[in-house]
Amino acid sequence: MRRLIVNADDFGQSPGINAGIARAHEQGIVSSASLMVRWPAAPAAADYARTHPSLGVGLHLDLCEWTCVDGRWSPLYEVVSLDDVEMIGAELSRQLERFRELVGRDPTHVDSHQHVHQEPLILAPVLGAAKTLGVPVRGHDARVRYDGRFYGHGRHALPCHQQISRPALTSMILSLPEGTTEWGCHPAVGLDVESVYAVEREMELRVLCDPAIRAAVNDAGIQLISFRDVGP
Repeated sequence: MRRLIVNADDFGQSPGINAGIARAHEQGIVSSASLMVRWPAAPAAADYARTHPSLGVGLHLDLCEWTCVDGRWSPLYEVVSLDDVEMIGAELSRQLERFRELVGRDPTHVDSHQHVHQEPLILAPVLGAAKTLGVPVRGHDARVRYDGRFYGHGRHALPCHQQISRPALTSMILSLPEGTTEWGCHPAVGLDVESVYAVEREMELRVLCDPAIRAAVNDAGIQLISFRDVGP
Protein backbone atom coordinates (compact mmCIF):
# COMPACT_ATOMS: atom_id res chain seq x y z
CA MET A 1 0.00 0.00 0.00
CA ARG A 2 1.15 3.53 -0.80
CA ARG A 3 -0.01 6.23 1.61
CA LEU A 4 0.73 9.93 1.20
CA ILE A 5 0.65 12.90 3.58
CA VAL A 6 0.73 16.24 1.76
CA ASN A 7 1.63 18.66 4.53
CA ALA A 8 1.39 22.44 4.13
CA ASP A 9 3.86 24.39 6.23
CA ASP A 10 3.47 27.90 7.72
CA PHE A 11 -0.24 27.58 8.62
CA GLY A 12 -1.15 30.65 10.66
CA GLN A 13 1.67 32.87 9.45
CA SER A 14 -0.65 35.11 7.39
CA PRO A 15 -4.22 35.30 6.07
CA GLY A 16 -3.00 34.55 2.55
CA ILE A 17 -1.21 31.41 3.69
CA ASN A 18 -4.29 30.31 5.62
CA ALA A 19 -6.45 30.85 2.54
CA GLY A 20 -4.04 28.93 0.33
CA ILE A 21 -3.88 25.97 2.69
CA ALA A 22 -7.67 25.91 3.03
CA ARG A 23 -8.12 25.95 -0.74
CA ALA A 24 -5.45 23.30 -1.29
CA HIS A 25 -7.20 21.09 1.27
CA GLU A 26 -10.71 21.57 -0.07
CA GLN A 27 -9.89 21.63 -3.78
CA GLY A 28 -6.53 19.90 -3.94
CA ILE A 29 -4.44 17.19 -2.31
CA VAL A 30 -3.27 18.81 0.93
CA SER A 31 -4.22 16.53 3.83
CA SER A 32 -2.22 18.03 6.70
CA ALA A 33 -0.73 21.32 7.89
CA SER A 34 1.82 22.60 10.39
CA LEU A 35 0.73 25.54 12.56
CA MET A 36 2.94 28.52 13.47
CA VAL A 37 1.36 29.56 16.76
CA ARG A 38 3.18 32.88 17.31
CA TRP A 39 1.59 34.82 14.44
CA PRO A 40 -1.58 36.97 14.43
CA ALA A 41 -3.24 34.73 11.83
CA ALA A 42 -2.78 31.62 14.00
CA PRO A 43 -6.18 31.84 15.78
CA ALA A 44 -7.97 31.94 12.40
CA ALA A 45 -5.96 28.93 11.25
CA ALA A 46 -6.90 27.08 14.44
CA ASP A 47 -10.57 27.96 13.90
CA TYR A 48 -10.37 26.44 10.44
CA ALA A 49 -8.70 23.31 11.80
CA ARG A 50 -11.42 22.81 14.41
CA THR A 51 -14.19 23.08 11.82
CA HIS A 52 -12.38 20.94 9.24
CA PRO A 53 -11.28 17.82 11.12
CA SER A 54 -10.23 16.14 7.86
CA LEU A 55 -7.15 18.40 7.94
CA GLY A 56 -4.56 17.04 10.34
CA VAL A 57 -2.62 19.78 12.14
CA GLY A 58 0.77 19.61 13.82
CA LEU A 59 3.20 22.11 15.33
CA HIS A 60 5.54 24.09 13.07
CA LEU A 61 8.16 25.07 15.65
CA ASP A 62 9.09 28.68 14.94
CA LEU A 63 12.50 29.69 16.25
CA CYS A 64 13.87 31.84 13.43
CA GLU A 65 13.69 32.72 9.76
CA TRP A 66 16.54 33.39 7.37
CA THR A 67 16.59 35.13 4.00
CA CYS A 68 19.10 35.03 1.19
CA VAL A 69 20.27 38.10 -0.76
CA ASP A 70 23.02 37.82 -3.39
CA GLY A 71 23.93 34.37 -2.14
CA ARG A 72 24.29 35.47 1.49
CA TRP A 73 21.98 34.24 4.24
CA SER A 74 21.00 36.53 7.09
CA PRO A 75 18.32 36.32 9.81
CA LEU A 76 14.97 38.07 9.48
CA TYR A 77 14.24 37.25 13.11
CA GLU A 78 15.36 34.95 15.92
CA VAL A 79 12.93 34.03 18.69
CA VAL A 80 15.56 32.64 21.08
CA SER A 81 19.27 32.01 20.93
CA LEU A 82 19.83 28.87 18.87
CA ASP A 83 22.90 28.11 20.99
CA ASP A 84 20.99 27.82 24.27
CA VAL A 85 19.32 24.44 24.70
CA GLU A 86 17.42 25.55 27.81
CA MET A 87 15.91 28.51 25.99
CA ILE A 88 15.06 26.30 23.02
CA GLY A 89 13.33 23.77 25.27
CA ALA A 90 11.39 26.47 27.07
CA GLU A 91 10.23 28.03 23.80
CA LEU A 92 9.20 24.63 22.46
CA SER A 93 7.11 24.10 25.60
CA ARG A 94 5.52 27.55 25.20
CA GLN A 95 4.61 26.89 21.60
CA LEU A 96 3.19 23.45 22.41
CA GLU A 97 1.03 24.96 25.12
CA ARG A 98 -0.12 27.72 22.78
CA PHE A 99 -1.00 25.08 20.19
CA ARG A 100 -3.20 23.33 22.74
CA GLU A 101 -4.87 26.61 23.67
CA LEU A 102 -5.62 27.40 20.04
CA VAL A 103 -6.57 24.01 18.63
CA GLY A 104 -7.89 22.29 21.76
CA ARG A 105 -5.76 19.18 21.43
CA ASP A 106 -2.19 17.97 20.96
CA PRO A 107 -0.47 18.27 17.56
CA THR A 108 -0.50 15.29 15.20
CA HIS A 109 3.21 15.78 14.45
CA VAL A 110 6.11 18.17 14.97
CA ASP A 111 8.36 19.86 12.43
CA SER A 112 9.92 23.32 12.21
CA HIS A 113 10.16 26.50 10.20
CA GLN A 114 12.99 26.23 7.66
CA HIS A 115 13.81 22.76 9.07
CA VAL A 116 15.72 24.23 11.99
CA HIS A 117 14.93 21.13 14.08
CA GLN A 118 17.59 19.28 12.09
CA GLU A 119 20.24 21.10 14.12
CA PRO A 120 21.44 18.70 16.86
CA LEU A 121 20.98 21.18 19.71
CA ILE A 122 17.35 21.72 18.67
CA LEU A 123 16.60 18.17 17.63
CA ALA A 124 17.13 16.68 21.10
CA PRO A 125 14.30 18.57 22.88
CA VAL A 126 12.03 18.20 19.82
CA LEU A 127 12.48 14.43 19.80
CA GLY A 128 11.90 14.35 23.55
CA ALA A 129 8.66 16.29 23.31
CA ALA A 130 7.43 14.23 20.36
CA LYS A 131 8.17 11.00 22.22
CA THR A 132 6.06 12.19 25.14
CA LEU A 133 3.27 13.10 22.75
CA GLY A 134 3.65 9.90 20.75
CA VAL A 135 3.81 11.74 17.42
CA PRO A 136 6.27 11.76 14.49
CA VAL A 137 9.00 14.34 13.92
CA ARG A 138 9.67 15.20 10.28
CA GLY A 139 12.58 13.20 8.94
CA HIS A 140 13.09 11.28 12.19
CA ASP A 141 10.41 8.60 12.26
CA ALA A 142 10.76 5.18 10.69
CA ARG A 143 7.03 5.12 9.93
CA VAL A 144 7.07 8.14 7.60
CA ARG A 145 9.52 8.89 4.81
CA TYR A 146 10.01 12.63 4.13
CA ASP A 147 10.37 13.87 0.55
CA GLY A 148 11.02 17.61 0.17
CA ARG A 149 11.48 17.79 -3.62
CA PHE A 150 8.27 19.78 -4.21
CA TYR A 151 9.99 23.09 -3.55
CA GLY A 152 10.63 25.93 -5.98
CA HIS A 153 14.11 26.95 -4.81
CA GLY A 154 17.53 25.42 -5.17
CA ARG A 155 20.82 26.28 -3.57
CA HIS A 156 21.06 29.85 -2.16
CA ALA A 157 17.32 30.36 -2.81
CA LEU A 158 17.75 30.39 -6.58
CA PRO A 159 14.43 29.76 -8.37
CA CYS A 160 13.84 26.21 -9.62
CA HIS A 161 10.23 26.52 -10.66
CA GLN A 162 10.28 23.33 -12.69
CA GLN A 163 10.34 21.48 -9.36
CA ILE A 164 6.82 22.75 -8.54
CA SER A 165 5.32 22.14 -11.96
CA ARG A 166 2.54 19.72 -12.83
CA PRO A 167 4.97 17.37 -14.67
CA ALA A 168 7.28 17.29 -11.65
CA LEU A 169 4.47 16.51 -9.21
CA THR A 170 3.00 13.92 -11.57
CA SER A 171 6.38 12.21 -11.72
CA MET A 172 6.54 12.15 -7.92
CA ILE A 173 3.09 10.58 -7.79
CA LEU A 174 3.95 7.87 -10.30
CA SER A 175 7.21 7.00 -8.52
CA LEU A 176 5.85 7.09 -4.96
CA PRO A 177 7.30 4.10 -3.06
CA GLU A 178 5.33 1.71 -0.89
CA GLY A 179 4.70 2.70 2.71
CA THR A 180 3.93 6.16 4.07
CA THR A 181 5.52 9.29 2.59
CA GLU A 182 5.22 12.95 3.58
CA TRP A 183 5.54 15.73 1.02
CA GLY A 184 6.06 19.27 2.24
CA CYS A 185 4.46 22.24 0.47
CA HIS A 186 3.84 25.98 0.94
CA PRO A 187 0.64 27.15 -0.80
CA ALA A 188 -0.74 30.67 -0.38
CA VAL A 189 -3.15 33.16 -1.92
CA GLY A 190 -1.32 36.43 -2.58
CA LEU A 191 1.98 37.61 -1.14
CA ASP A 192 1.19 39.04 2.29
CA VAL A 193 4.21 37.84 4.24
CA GLU A 194 7.89 38.77 4.00
CA SER A 195 9.67 35.64 2.87
CA VAL A 196 12.46 34.51 0.58
CA TYR A 197 9.89 32.01 -0.71
CA ALA A 198 7.16 34.24 -2.15
CA VAL A 199 5.85 33.95 -5.74
CA GLU A 200 6.41 30.22 -5.55
CA ARG A 201 3.58 29.86 -3.03
CA GLU A 202 0.90 30.78 -5.56
CA MET A 203 2.55 28.54 -8.15
CA GLU A 204 2.39 25.65 -5.70
CA LEU A 205 -1.26 26.36 -4.99
CA ARG A 206 -2.21 26.12 -8.68
CA VAL A 207 -0.47 22.77 -9.07
CA LEU A 208 -1.78 21.30 -5.81
CA CYS A 209 -5.35 22.19 -6.89
CA ASP A 210 -4.94 20.99 -10.48
CA PRO A 211 -7.66 18.36 -11.14
CA ALA A 212 -5.13 16.35 -13.15
CA ILE A 213 -2.99 15.95 -10.02
CA ARG A 214 -5.87 14.64 -7.92
CA ALA A 215 -6.80 12.29 -10.76
CA ALA A 216 -3.22 11.00 -10.90
CA VAL A 217 -3.28 10.28 -7.16
CA ASN A 218 -6.58 8.40 -7.50
CA ASP A 219 -5.50 6.50 -10.61
CA ALA A 220 -2.31 5.39 -8.86
CA GLY A 221 -4.33 3.97 -5.97
CA ILE A 222 -2.57 6.23 -3.47
CA GLN A 223 -4.32 6.82 -0.14
CA LEU A 224 -4.18 10.42 1.08
CA ILE A 225 -3.90 10.49 4.88
CA SER A 226 -2.79 12.77 7.72
CA PHE A 227 -0.39 12.03 10.57
CA ARG A 228 -3.39 10.91 12.65
CA ASP A 229 -3.55 7.85 10.44
CA VAL A 230 0.10 6.80 10.68
CA GLY A 231 -0.49 4.26 13.45
CA PRO A 232 2.00 2.62 15.81
